[in-house]
Amino acid sequence: MSRKNPIAYSGQSNYVGSIVTSDPRANLEDLIRKNGHDFAAVSKMLGKNPAYIQQYIRRGSPRKLDENDRRRLAEFYGVEEDVLGAPKQRAAGHGDRGASTALLRIRQLQVGASAGPGSLTDDEYAESMGFGPKWLRRLGLDPADLSLIAVDGDSMHPTLGDGDDIMVDHSASSRPLRDGIYVLRMDDVLLVKRVAMGPSGKLSIRSDNPQYPDWDDVSPESVNIIGRVVWTGRRL
Repeated sequence: MSRKNPIAYSGQSNYVGSIVTSDPRANLEDLIRKNGHDFAAVSKMLGKNPAYIQQYIRRGSPRKLDENDRRRLAEFYGVEEDVLGAPKQRAAGHGDRGASTALLRIRQLQVGASAGPGSLTDDEYAESMGFGPKWLRRLGLDPADLSLIAVDGDSMHPTLGDGDDIMVDHSASSRPLRDGIYVLRMDDVLLVKRVAMGPSGKLSIRSDNPQYPDWDDVSPESVNIIGRVVWTGRRL
């Protein structure tokens, strides 16, 4: 893994979502990768030598994480301890007592925002990704209102890159629009754009990449707001 800036443990969740398996080493590697960290930085956060996490993940040494290290990592990434190999009874005592340790599955759409024509139908939900329930609650998000879509193209670079996964809150489509990044449909094309409401009641629709055109004074009736982008996961 490439080196990143050092990270510090503060007891606050840094979780951004992960596909969960039954292998705690694979889960930890996935969490580290999706958060843009590296093995050495995470090792140093735990007060260990820089090779500690790499040896645990790649070589299986130690065979399991120290209990205190596992607890700190679970708190840092906002997941339950059983995701990192704790026995079920130990995991149930972490965080909210009696809370379910299962991650909540968010559906992944098999279309790309800005990729071309299409509508959001149940047939397009083929996969899902697991997210920590406590992390979703902290953001005030209802899993039933969420989906994941892949960004297609670089019109929102550098904020969003080609291939990034974005989480879309579909409940935003039924609320008054506030400035932000949205998935929308115009002329049967799905787009991810920065949208703002002007004083005249018209929309401005903008790309973060200056090489792409913007649209001003767009009638809200000509735009179908699919949902607001509330999270992004970037492939390294």
